[in-house]
Amino acid sequence: MALQQRWTAACLHPWAKPLVALVLLLPLAALMWGAVHDTLGANPAETLIRNSGEMTLRCLLLTLAVTPLREWTGVAALARFRRLLGLLTFSWALLHLLAYAWLDMGFYIDDMLRDVVKRPFILVGSLAVLLMLPMALTSFNAAIKRLGAARWKALHRAVYAVALLALLHFFWMRAGKQNFGDVAVYGAILAVLLGWRVRRWVARAR
Repeated sequence: MALQQRWTAACLHPWAKPLVALVLLLPLAALMWGAVHDTLGANPAETLIRNSGEMTLRCLLLTLAVTPLREWTGVAALARFRRLLGLLTFSWALLHLLAYAWLDMGFYIDDMLRDVVKRPFILVGSLAVLLMLPMALTSFNAAIKRLGAARWKALHRAVYAVALLALLHFFWMRAGKQNFGDVAVYGAILAVLLGWRVRRWVARAR
């Protein structure tokens, strides 16, 4: 109980949210430093695109982990981080998309559209970002009041489709180099997080 109380106090600390945001944005600072000082390897554009994409997936999994962790630990205050993590996920996704559009495609819309048709993993990733957009735009108390709690929750359930699309995007991207180690790890984590939800839904239905 004492440990639970300490975790609750830590989650409610005024600096808790800024600290979480800082930790999850530190990789961006490292990428910017590397870009300025030319330490991102032989292909800096690919490094920026891939690292921003992987951070998107990590933040997404952290967002999905909030509710299970809250129930497993009994620390209800963990819920206050869910919105922040969701917005950080969307921010990293936008950065990933921007890096691709700018560094890989030079902002040539025609080339980007052809690339989406030619490479399915680009289409899947783009769909994931599009699904995240309405969730990001409604991640505020005023939006909950306007939509109503039921419709707001239904809209934000799209996060599960986003997670599956993001993992598929990552899988196809790594398939070209036959590098599936990270895909297996992220896939296992996602399976646990979604499996826990399915089990809870089934239990409630009974």
